[in-house]
Amino acid sequence: MDKIVIEGGKRLSGEVKISGAKNAALPILVSSLLADGWSTFTNVPDLRDIRTVCKILENHGATVLLDENDSSVIRINGSGLNNFEAPYDLVRQMRASILVLCPIVARLKKARISLPGGCAIGARPINLHLKGLEKLGAKIELKHGYVEASAEKLIGAEIYFDIPTVTGTENLMMAAVLAEGRTILGNAAMEPEIVALADVLNNMGADVRGAGTSEITINGVDSLQPVNSRIIPDRIETGTFITAAALTKGDITITDCEPSHISAVINKFELAGVKIKSEKNTIHVQGQDVITSVDVKTLPFPGFPTDMQAQFMVLMCAANGTSMITETIFENRFIHVSELKRLGAMIKVSGNTALITGGAQLSGAPVMATDLRASASLILAGLIAKDSTSVSRVYHLDRGYEALEKKFANLGASIKRVPE
Repeated sequence: MDKIVIEGGKRLSGEVKISGAKNAALPILVSSLLADGWSTFTNVPDLRDIRTVCKILENHGATVLLDENDSSVIRINGSGLNNFEAPYDLVRQMRASILVLCPIVARLKKARISLPGGCAIGARPINLHLKGLEKLGAKIELKHGYVEASAEKLIGAEIYFDIPTVTGTENLMMAAVLAEGRTILGNAAMEPEIVALADVLNNMGADVRGAGTSEITINGVDSLQPVNSRIIPDRIETGTFITAAALTKGDITITDCEPSHISAVINKFELAGVKIKSEKNTIHVQGQDVITSVDVKTLPFPGFPTDMQAQFMVLMCAANGTSMITETIFENRFIHVSELKRLGAMIKVSGNTALITGGAQLSGAPVMATDLRASASLILAGLIAKDSTSVSRVYHLDRGYEALEKKFANLGASIKRVPE
């Protein structure tokens, strides 16, 4: 097991290229199960979760080929789909594994999927997935830690989500494209990753309309064809590098990104006094000597993303004054606070609200990552902490950031990965 060691105090500058979005790549790779033949995906990030989903697809009978010359290219053939069961040993590694449920039911008429695992940041129940699939005509049973679903035929229906759910919207989109008739998803998630999946499904021959709005209409088709698709840029990685530039008073040009996907994030950084210039696929960030305290509430897209909450909290630790961060998406998403406090951060948590008193000089210390975004926040804190910070359990980081420490090193950070 590795840890990452940072010597703080370096000003970051230069250019960094954003990788493909994990949260877009996972459902898009899974969508290859919906068609026979070879689909090709480019700009796929080289991540632990991507390798996990490839193993899951192979478990179900798909053929997965990784390009020997380019790790960002993956080819998948869903023609061999023959196994309706996803075992616990695979699914427990990643909560997004539940995304195979609906494509397998749509193709094989039944599925047996272990209840998923993943980061310990909240309950994230899959009941909305299951209720929606029942609406489409499936019979659902929970037995011995597995979801067992069966449906001789899926039939379109009107489905309303009690709360917007990204993976629930994606899962039911993949069921509905092969269902008979029309399906309407109400109060659907509106994230860019939803739009990216809808674009891929439409290129496969599906009829999905309204993605990116709260109501998605899917007219079912008899079959789909394989597709060639490029994964969209990772908006959370983009926000993480904006944070790094702001924290270190740096000057960073972020390329291969999509500014429109993080408008709410950019707005908060600008309110904090960070100079940001956005162009088509580029963001130029100039950190300033003074950071202004800004309050934030996490919300579903297009609001401020929960996946940027921990990173922004670090920025507020360096700000003048007091700020408040309210977390409305996940109930356990302040578990990184205790580790930030080990570095000297002044944070008080009450329920779903964190009160941050800025201006404290952070000092390096051994800290432990508790989830994916917490890992990034601790590394960001290490960039400005006095002396050395070591972040252990960085396998969380490897689930969602591609070579993050190398990208920071190329920008001038004193950072390295070493064995524990």
